[in-house]
Amino acid sequence: MPRLVKTGQSTQLLVDNKPFFVLGGELGNSTASNTAYMQPFWPKLKAMNLNTVIAPVYWELMEPTEGKFDFTLVDDLLRDARKNQMKLVLLWFGAWKNSMSCYAPAWVKTDLKRFPRVEDDKGVPQEIMTPFEPRNLEADRKAFVQLMQHLKVADGQQHTVVTVQVENEIGMLPTARSYDARANAAFKQPVPAQLLTYLQRERKNLKPEFAAIWQRQGAKTKGTWEEVFGKSLATDEMFMAWYFATYTNAVTAAGKAAYPLPMYVNAALNRPGVAPGKYPSAGPLPHLMDIWLAGAPDIDILAPDFYNPNFEHWCDLYTRGGNPLFIPEHRFEEGVAAKAFFAFGNYNCLSFSPFAIEGSDTLKGAPISKAYELLQQVSFLLGKHQPQNQVRGFLVEKDSAARTTTLGDYRFTAKHEYTLGWSLGAKKAEWTPGGGLIIAVAPDEFYVVGTGIVLTCEPTAKGKRAGYVSVDEGHFEGEKWIAGRRMNGDQDHQGRHVRVSGEDYSIQRVKLYTY
Repeated sequence: MPRLVKTGQSTQLLVDNKPFFVLGGELGNSTASNTAYMQPFWPKLKAMNLNTVIAPVYWELMEPTEGKFDFTLVDDLLRDARKNQMKLVLLWFGAWKNSMSCYAPAWVKTDLKRFPRVEDDKGVPQEIMTPFEPRNLEADRKAFVQLMQHLKVADGQQHTVVTVQVENEIGMLPTARSYDARANAAFKQPVPAQLLTYLQRERKNLKPEFAAIWQRQGAKTKGTWEEVFGKSLATDEMFMAWYFATYTNAVTAAGKAAYPLPMYVNAALNRPGVAPGKYPSAGPLPHLMDIWLAGAPDIDILAPDFYNPNFEHWCDLYTRGGNPLFIPEHRFEEGVAAKAFFAFGNYNCLSFSPFAIEGSDTLKGAPISKAYELLQQVSFLLGKHQPQNQVRGFLVEKDSAARTTTLGDYRFTAKHEYTLGWSLGAKKAEWTPGGGLIIAVAPDEFYVVGTGIVLTCEPTAKGKRAGYVSVDEGHFEGEKWIAGRRMNGDQDHQGRHVRVSGEDYSIQRVKLYTY
């Protein structure tokens, strides 16, 4: 079965016992809701070199009548993915999708007495099912278990589905917590022992922003939410996060009992300076990771959805504590190809996936397809050398300072290719981000993969200089290297650097020596 395995310093997703990297695209929310509508997109997705399609499963369409399930859309996805030699990541659009309960079935939406909503501080119900109502959880969990049982039967041998996302961008709006009657009662209760035990056990490993709130109140080990964490919107959000997390964990655990695929939850990232309740609050955000880790131990990965700037900053936050980087959704914009190289090279990333991938005509040439073509070729090298800490990544933009990293006996420095004054792209007003990765396959032999970067290197040993034995452009056929041009002339500036043009995507095999 697909599974997550800790190998060396990295976590790897194994599919049929081999490391698998999701070179994906997430469909627009409604695209997979109709098989006929979806058909024209499969050839396009195949041509873009995806190996995985990330697609929703809609609770309202799967269980239109309570207790009666229709798996036609799921089976159609399985069939068409296999026909196109692709894998699937399924998104469970259950109780929550982008905070709201918009994909709950009509029999849930219209019965507010049985399936109540959260309420704001004025008592106004919102289009969000409350996690404090056991009947909400029971209905959601039953449906998810049916989905996983069906996948076990329909896909237990082929392993087309490699992971499942539980819910989608859980979040509380327009207040930091719910004020429905059950929520108010829970807020007055002591902080659950499960969370307090986690705080004490992980005291030295808590995320600093979370630890600071607890420690300001004296690091108490008993009391109500406000006694332990203080009276604030931050406490309201933490309280809500706990109940979202434990609800989601109950759904996840039941699903895994039926068919134990790797499962993750995703977060809509908050913007700095915005108060809880003004953004979708209480999801698996960086400042709440400890709450989610304590309340949802059956969830394998906490994953970010990227619509914010500062890609590297958020990746750093999400990889704290050994959380694997799994990117199910990124705004489809210029520069996603460079970010893909960087994510797989710098963070041992498991998945990269632009959103609304079928709408890629908005980008000229869809450069993510070029990046995926190269990443497909070197995936066997990534799988082998990532656990040995022999892979590095770079992301460089117009305002980026030079990026430096050490790999083996060499120190590599990356700059944007346009920083070379004679580069054609240097005269452009807009600089597309450059990105790449380096794989060390021997002490003096490296593969450089990427676009828009210039790499220089020097030995770590004092008094030595680095020279280039050879730089060859080429490609892999299977696991066999096929050399193309020898790049030892103008292309490497007569042995001064390795360069991949900003208008190009390539793999270069580099052999170094010292003198």
